[in-house]
Amino acid sequence: MFENLSSRLGAVLDGLRGQGRLTEDQIRGASRDLRMALLEADVALPVVREFIEKIQARAAGAEVAQSLTPGQAFLGIVQQELTETLGGKTIALNLRTQPPAVVLMCGLQGAGKTTTTGKLALWLKERERKNVVTVSCDVYRPAAIEQLKIVSAQAGAQWFASSVGENPVAIAQAALAHARKQFADVLLVDTAGRTTVDEEMMREIALLHAALNPVETLFVVDAMTGQDAANTAKAFHERLPLTGVVLTKADGDARGGAALSVRAVTGAPVKFIGLGEKLDRFEVFHPDRLAARILGQGDVLGLIEETARKVDVAKAAQFADKLKKNKGFDLEDFCEQMKQMQDMGSLSGILEKLPGGAQMQVQLKNVNPEKEIKRSVAIINSMTARERRYPDFIKASHRKRIAAGSGTQVQDVNKLLRQFEQTRDMMKKMAGGGLTRLMRGMAGKFPPGMLPRR
Repeated sequence: MFENLSSRLGAVLDGLRGQGRLTEDQIRGASRDLRMALLEADVALPVVREFIEKIQARAAGAEVAQSLTPGQAFLGIVQQELTETLGGKTIALNLRTQPPAVVLMCGLQGAGKTTTTGKLALWLKERERKNVVTVSCDVYRPAAIEQLKIVSAQAGAQWFASSVGENPVAIAQAALAHARKQFADVLLVDTAGRTTVDEEMMREIALLHAALNPVETLFVVDAMTGQDAANTAKAFHERLPLTGVVLTKADGDARGGAALSVRAVTGAPVKFIGLGEKLDRFEVFHPDRLAARILGQGDVLGLIEETARKVDVAKAAQFADKLKKNKGFDLEDFCEQMKQMQDMGSLSGILEKLPGGAQMQVQLKNVNPEKEIKRSVAIINSMTARERRYPDFIKASHRKRIAAGSGTQVQDVNKLLRQFEQTRDMMKKMAGGGLTRLMRGMAGKFPPGMLPRR
């Protein structure tokens, strides 16, 4: 996510790290390079201009000049101003109203409104423990109604039926009445999109807004459209009282122009960010955390929160207890750890939340970790229970059978067993109280700041 912007800003700022003194020429040069990096990221020109002016004004003051570490102080200013440009603080979804709270979803066709409605339904169910009803008022695209039905079922939300040819306002009012009867907490209303902003579309969405009086009106926008995303959001905001923005497809956006522009251009806060096709790839938008990620500092807090949600605590406790009692680490354990990683999402998504993770992503750009994990799990599943429990007794003839059963080659089985042996050695060191020594040894093999040196 935002790889190009992150690498460009990192290149500019790395030259200033640790500087004992910053000259005016250095600050002007860094500001010029930052301006170019932001413009190349498709950030709106007024946003770039204001951002650079603030940085230059603060850098010229006592904040940097009187600092014992002026280079670090300048980096701090950039991070603070980047956070402010992204919105400053996290703005939570407002559901403080008499249930059901109505959330109106709007945006252009293809931005991902229907999928985002399903993602928001799942988020409300899992994080907020809300009873959610969804309805589609898109009476122009039959597939939209069916798609919402499917994603609502996947999210565990109740879907209110609608059909092509019905009046959108009548659908919405019927859905609201139904949600009240079902004692629903939230009604999510998916609306029709167009390829461009047009008068007919704006009139229809305005009528829906007037009929429903939603507590939240969220504009769903494709992050990969860059500066155009902010301009489209502004056009909607001029006709509708948008309360928030949802950035979709951010995992495929290497530039970051939309994220940096949309708040400043519209005045509406970004409330959520979509990071993939799966319904659980949906996060609350934290400006401070995203600023840190863009500057290569990671989002360890976000990773901890995600781990707490997705890792099976009971299984993790059993595994820790097994290691503590030195009962051995076998292929069943190895397979379980890989499945836990699969549940965490893509490895690239995990890495970008670690300090220095962007550098590791570059090293792994020609590797498909998810594919490797699936292959490894398939190989282990082709083994007998005894082979999984006692991998040291797997002979050459066994390896041929395992390879045939998993649709892989013998060398793939050999590779997996070597990886297992390396992991088992590491687990033995952890079980023997050698975790600190292990981390010391690993520290030199990773990017600076990723692992502690003690």
